[in-house]
Amino acid sequence: MKLFYSPGACSLAVHIVLREIGKPFTLEKVDLAAHKTGAGEDYYRSNPKGYVPLLELDGGQALTEGPVICQYLCDQAGRTDLMPAAGELLRYRVMEWQAFISSEVHKSLGALFNPMLDDKAKATYAGMAHRRLQWVSEQLRGRQFLTGDDFTAADAYLFTVAGWAPYVKMDLSDCPELQAFQGRVAARPAVQEALKAEGLV
Repeated sequence: MKLFYSPGACSLAVHIVLREIGKPFTLEKVDLAAHKTGAGEDYYRSNPKGYVPLLELDGGQALTEGPVICQYLCDQAGRTDLMPAAGELLRYRVMEWQAFISSEVHKSLGALFNPMLDDKAKATYAGMAHRRLQWVSEQLRGRQFLTGDDFTAADAYLFTVAGWAPYVKMDLSDCPELQAFQGRVAARPAVQEALKAEGLV
């Protein structure tokens, strides 16, 4: 398998899951501004959507959309700790978190990287993202991870997206549970491996 990624982008969540499951894969860095792969090819030819992640499968097919890729990887690896089995309510709790992070946190926080936004729009998106992260922090009270004691694919996604806060100068000092969560996830060996491979630590 080959993961097309950009350092620190949402593709990091897939990268973490790949390291957690221990399946062999290669990395292909993508310059999202130029839409060029590390090999110098037009990334639009691999993924017409133009963004990461994209996972190229062994048979030549490809998958996009991080939460779906993570579900596929966990299912293929039989890792029901990362993604509970189909039919179990806990699986849908993990998916519920993935959907919330994708629609409510990723999109509002990610918008702050857009240089075309004026100050008023940025303030609106920042306020939205901060309120969502405060709520997430409250949900983490008394829990190690989003759904309890087990690290799941949803936690990899939250860690990735919440990790953007310093880059957009968002103060999360009023989110202590989220800050503690970020520290716990960062300490995982698979996460450290992914961060080092992407040049983030």
